[in-house]
Amino acid sequence: MAQRQTFPLEYKLLKQHKKLNTKSKILSLSPFIDSRNIIRVGGRIQASNCPFEKKHPILLDAAHHLTKLIFEREHLRLMHAGPQLLLASVRDTVWPINGRRLARQTVHNCGTCRRFSGKTFIPKMGNLPAQRITPDFPFISVGLDFAGPFLILNRKGSGSRLIKCYLCIFICMRYKCIHLEAVSGLSKNDFILTLRRFISRRGKPAEIFSDNGRNFVGAANELGTYLRTNNASLSDFAAQEGIKFHFIPAYSPHFGGLWESGIKSAKHHIKRVIGDSHLTFEELQTLFAQVEAILNSRPLGPLSSSPDDLLPLSPGHFLIGRPLTSFPSPDVQNLNSNKLQRYQRLEQMRQHFWTRWQREYISELQQRQRWTQETANVKIGDLVLIKEDNTPPLCWRLGRVSQTFPGPDGITRVAEIRTATGSIRRSLIRLCPLFNGQET
Repeated sequence: MAQRQTFPLEYKLLKQHKKLNTKSKILSLSPFIDSRNIIRVGGRIQASNCPFEKKHPILLDAAHHLTKLIFEREHLRLMHAGPQLLLASVRDTVWPINGRRLARQTVHNCGTCRRFSGKTFIPKMGNLPAQRITPDFPFISVGLDFAGPFLILNRKGSGSRLIKCYLCIFICMRYKCIHLEAVSGLSKNDFILTLRRFISRRGKPAEIFSDNGRNFVGAANELGTYLRTNNASLSDFAAQEGIKFHFIPAYSPHFGGLWESGIKSAKHHIKRVIGDSHLTFEELQTLFAQVEAILNSRPLGPLSSSPDDLLPLSPGHFLIGRPLTSFPSPDVQNLNSNKLQRYQRLEQMRQHFWTRWQREYISELQQRQRWTQETANVKIGDLVLIKEDNTPPLCWRLGRVSQTFPGPDGITRVAEIRTATGSIRRSLIRLCPLFNGQET
């Protein structure tokens, strides 16, 4: 019945012992009809000592429902085998047309195999926000993160003991200027004092972007607990100071790649200098200041091989010539420097740095280094797995997408998931697709 439905013309011609059409898709298999009126593969291995079913398997089309059932049964019998083994096993008795595609489709549609693969969404990299590409004063928009703990001595001399100390990083969203602070504890007051020291030295920021603290693991769990439990109080303090706080989604460090790379660069120098030794708080604070100076001297763009070019533009160029309470100044770039007062000459130098930043650095941000292609977007009603660190995929929680949050470019990168215990919000890179709303 299945062969008559999928190969009606070929079945009729073979039954009448006539030649097949030259455009027939089964012509290359030299088909014939056996004594039970079943179309089998003629093939070229008649001289082998294989069983009859192996030499002349039954011919079926992969689009027929019977063929799909055979593949699903064989996939389960082989304990969720992959496409290659599945196709080889099926071909012992049945020769499916387009069987390789059906084997991949069978493995792909298997819920157990899809759960075990744990492959998450990878949305296209988003466009840069305005805080990254519009010129303004340094540290107007900053990213904030913690690192540590570092074990330090509570005092010098005998009888000293080890205590914990943490690194707090503030990084300018525009010019990648870095400010490092040593924090002795993780209380709310410790952080507010750290923020006050930063404001006194670098000026008051308009907005602060921060991790919400849930993606810290291992030894940094207390950092996550601190930021998670103090989100509201920190936001209240920032609101009183005229600062707007932005928290990225949970378990999504790639949303804060700017300050994550700053942490990585700072720890690169700190770990190599400290080694196995234990410093005092003052010594560690001095080390942080020296590492800060090194990081602020890094070039923002690629270096030129020409000796006649200007010095490479670095974050340190934007940290000079700006009073903490200064206001925007008129454009003095095109004026003769000999006719300018000293303050105007400094202002002309600062505006020259901004012009170079727009011409040299901004153009380097055009290219996407990864996540360059648009993939299948998540939709409301899709069944997904919620990826969890240090847990095998078969133990990940199930959930259904209840709401999506498209970005300015129309691509969804954050979704709200309804689970058995409530609703949570996660980035798509933490979600593994199982079945869409139509399949379920």
